[in-house]
Amino acid sequence: MPKSFSRGLKAYFFCKIKKNKLKRKFPRHFIGTKSMINKDLAAFEQLAQRLIQAENENPVVRPVPPAEVMDKLQLELDEKGLDEASWQAQLEELMLHTPRTATRGFFNQLFGGRHGKALVGELLSVLLNNSMYTYKAGGPMIGVEKELLQQSARLVGYDPSHAQGMMAPGGSMTNLMALLMARDAYQESIPQEGVNRKMTLYTSTESHYSVPKNAAFAGVGRQQLRYIATNHRGEMDATALSEQIKKDRAEGFAPFLINATAGTTVLGAFDPLNELADVAEAENMWLHVDGAYCGAVIFSDKLRYLVQGAERADSFSYNAHKMLSVPLSASLIVTRHPRQLYDTFANDAEYLYQTDSEGWNPGKLSMQCGRRNDALKLWSLWKALGREGLGGMVEHQFHLADVARNYVENNADYTLYSFAPSVGICFNYKDIPAERLCNGLYEAGELMVGYGQFRDDVFVRLVTVNAGNSEADIHHFFQKLEAYAEKELLAPH
Repeated sequence: MPKSFSRGLKAYFFCKIKKNKLKRKFPRHFIGTKSMINKDLAAFEQLAQRLIQAENENPVVRPVPPAEVMDKLQLELDEKGLDEASWQAQLEELMLHTPRTATRGFFNQLFGGRHGKALVGELLSVLLNNSMYTYKAGGPMIGVEKELLQQSARLVGYDPSHAQGMMAPGGSMTNLMALLMARDAYQESIPQEGVNRKMTLYTSTESHYSVPKNAAFAGVGRQQLRYIATNHRGEMDATALSEQIKKDRAEGFAPFLINATAGTTVLGAFDPLNELADVAEAENMWLHVDGAYCGAVIFSDKLRYLVQGAERADSFSYNAHKMLSVPLSASLIVTRHPRQLYDTFANDAEYLYQTDSEGWNPGKLSMQCGRRNDALKLWSLWKALGREGLGGMVEHQFHLADVARNYVENNADYTLYSFAPSVGICFNYKDIPAERLCNGLYEAGELMVGYGQFRDDVFVRLVTVNAGNSEADIHHFFQKLEAYAEKELLAPH
C-alpha cells in the first residue's frame, strides 16, 4: 500500500472519529443552527409580547430585595444546561421582575420610553453583529455612523466639512474624550511623555459626576478640578469662572478645559455658553459642552436657543438614549478640531487597518477597538421621522414638563424648586421628606421617581424624558403620588 494512500486513509478515519466525538460532546443546539436560531427568535417574540402585556397591566414592578434576588430568580449558573421550556420560563421570570423603563410609571432616570423604529435598528445591529473599527468589518454601517456625526455637527453649528466625531457608550465616555482632547491640545507632548505639570479644569457645582472621575483617569487629578458656583437657577457663573482661572494662573497652574453643561442633572439648567465661550477664547482654553441630558435641543428650531453659542465650543456631546428614546446606549461627540481627535486617539495596528482610507476606519478615532454598532438605531429613527420629527419629540417633552410645572404651581400642597424651561420638575408635597416619598412609591410598586438636591433643598425630581407619554400620564403621576401619600404616609395608623 503506498505511503501516501495510507496517510490519507488514517487522516480520513481520524477526522471521522473527531467528528463523532464532537457530535457526542456538543449537541446541535450548542452550535446555533438555522433551525435553532429561528426557534430562539420565536421564543424572543413570545417574551417580548409577554413583557408588553405586563407593562400595560402593571407599569411598575415591585422590586425584589437584593438579599433575595439570587435565590428567588434562580440566578446561579450550573454545570448542566436547561431544557428549552425551563430556559424560557426562567428568562420570563427574570424579565418580569426587572424595572420597566418604557412605561408611564417610570420617571426615575434621565432616560425612558421606547420607539419602535429605533428598536428595529437596535435588533438588526445585534443580528448583524458588526464591529465598528474598520470598513472591512462594518461595511456601510460605517457610512451610517459618519452621516449621523456629520449631521449632528451641522445642527451644533459646526461646518460639517471641517468637523468630525465619534459614538461612545455613554456621556461619561464622551466627557472623557473631550477632556483628553483638551489636555493634548494644550500640550501635544502629553500622549508620549505624560502629564508633567499641574493642569486645571473647570466645571459647575451642578455638573455630572463623571467630571472628577475623568480628571483622575486622565492623570490630571481630582484635586486640580475647580467647581464653579452657579446662580439660583443652577447655571454656571461666568464671572466666578474667569476670576478662578486668573487666580490659578497666578499660582502657577495651567488651566486647559472648561466643561459646560446643557441640562444639569438635577435642575436641568443650561450654562450660558456664549459667556463661557468668551472666557475660553480670552484664556485660550478648550470649551466642551456636555449635552448628554438635554443637548438634543439642537434638533428643535423652537428650543435650539437654549444652547446658543454651542458653535463656538470646541466639542459638543449628546445622548440619543435620553431625549430621543433610542435604546441604551447611543452617545455622540463632535468637534470642530478633527485633527485633535485623530492625534489623541489614533494608534496604528497593521493587523487591523489593512484596507480603505483613514476616514473609513473609525477605530483610529475611538477609545475602543471592538465597538458595537450604536449608530443604526438612531439612523433608523432619524430616517423614519426626519430632523423635524426628532425635534417634535424633544418639544413634546418640554411641553409635558410645562404641564407638570403648572400642576405644581397651581396646587397649594406643592412647593416648586425648579425653573422653566427644563424637563426636570423639582418639588415637594405636603412637606413629606422626598427620600421617604420616593422610596415608598418604589417599594410599593406604584411609581419610579427619584429625588435630588440643590444647595440646602432636597426634593422630588420628576423628569419628562419619555416622548411616549401624554398629558394624561403626567396627571396620572400626580394622582398616584397623592393617593399613596394620603394612604400610607399621612393617614393616622
